[in-house]
Parts: sequence; C-alpha cells; structure tokens
Amino acid sequence: MAETGHDKAEREAVLSVRGLTVGFGDKLVLDNLDLDVYRGEVLGFIGPSGAGKSVLMRTVLRLLQRRSGTIRILGADYDSVSDAERAALDTRLGVLFQHGALFSALTVKENIQLPMREYLKLPQSLMDELAYLKIQMVGLNPDAGDKYPSELSGGMIKRAGLARALALDPDLVFLDEPTSGLDPIGAAEFDDLIARLRDTLGLTVYMVTHDLDSLFSVCDRIAVLGQKRVLVEGPLTDMLECDDDWVKSYFRGKRARAIPKQEQARNLHRD
Repeated sequence: MAETGHDKAEREAVLSVRGLTVGFGDKLVLDNLDLDVYRGEVLGFIGPSGAGKSVLMRTVLRLLQRRSGTIRILGADYDSVSDAERAALDTRLGVLFQHGALFSALTVKENIQLPMREYLKLPQSLMDELAYLKIQMVGLNPDAGDKYPSELSGGMIKRAGLARALALDPDLVFLDEPTSGLDPIGAAEFDDLIARLRDTLGLTVYMVTHDLDSLFSVCDRIAVLGQKRVLVEGPLTDMLECDDDWVKSYFRGKRARAIPKQEQARNLHRD
C-alpha cells in the first residue's frame, strides 16, 4: 500500500531536498529535484547509469556545487548555519564510497581514526579502543586493524570503509554501491549487516545501489532517479505497480528474479 501524505507528515525527514538543480556547463544533470529520507529507514536509490545518482549524493554532501535548491540535513539548512554548527552536523554523517576510498598508506585502524582526529580531541588509547569497537561492529577480526588496504579482500575493504563511516556514531549514513564487486554470499552478508546496524544503532541509511537483492531484502523504501528528477518513490509495491518503462523493465524484466513467485504471477496476470 502506498504511503499517504498523512503517513509522511508523521515521519521525521532527516534529509529533505527541494528544487535541486545541478549541472556542468550547458548540461543539466538534476533539474528541480525533490527527495525526503525519513529517520530510521533504509532508502534504496536507483536509476539508469549516468542518470546522476552519485551526483546527487555528492551534492548533498557538498562535494559538488548546486545551481539552485535547498538541502536540509537533520533539520538544519547548511547554507544558513555557522561554521561551528556545520562542523557539528558533519559529525552526524557517515559516508561509504563505492570502492571503500581507504587511504592506502594507513592501516585499517588509522583509517577509522581519521574522523576522530579531525573532529574530536581524544587520547590515543581511547581512539584505539573505539577503532577496535567499530572493527568488531562491522564483523571484522581484531587483527584487521593492523592491516593495510592492500592486504584486504574486497569484502573486507567494504567493511573497513563502513567502520570508518561509523567512526563518529552518525545519525545518517550514505552508502554508494556498497555491494558492487562482491559475490552473492558476500553481498547478502553485507545487506544483513546494514539491517542489523540500522536496528541496533537507529541509523538512517541512504543507499545508492543497482542490486535487486539489496532492494528486496534491506530497503524500506525505494526512490528512482530519471529524467533529472525522482520519478517515483515508495515501498516495493509501488515500484511493481509503476508504469514507467524503465521501472517496469528493472523490477519486472527478465533479470528480476528476486521478485517472489506469487508477485510475478500477479504481475503477469495484470499485464
């Protein structure tokens, strides 16, 4: 069942984007885009390659400039707060980039401690303790803390990157293609990890993904980017009922094997 306006009004939007327009030269990538992410949910953000999924995420994180629009994070408008308030907001955000983005010259422990060094004044002993807590939290063995990224498997790099994203106990975590490059078992384990962390830590998760299994197993809502805006957003049932050609092909096409058999039969009957 689709969400009503009343349902949305009762939920707290930890990320609210209104009228966002982003372009490079003469090319518009996003045009008057609106999006909300609600507290405690995992939002799966999808769209065709080149549609601007990563551009949107990087713009929200102020890594790219926007031409117009407003972005409110955790109730605050970044454009109107002081430098000190902006820094405080930054500590409540965590980011896992697509390939982990770990610093190759630093150990896993040192990578996790980077945000602590930038924003907090803590003794080394406490930072070590916190780093190993995050390492354990993401399912890595303690000895991974002393390893360099080159010594890690792809799955371990993802988990180490997630541990760094969680270093400051954020409220909102951004994940960019977190299961890309992982085998099906590793991807499923990572999805389970995200769900557990969401439930135990009360995280809100904004996840850019193309993984159907992730969308079905861990996402509470899905938003589809297309034509420079959000085409449709809502629970999985809304995606299955959407008439947009790309959305129909994505969720009900030949590779949509994750759809339960009863749902497939219902869709075939509807068509």
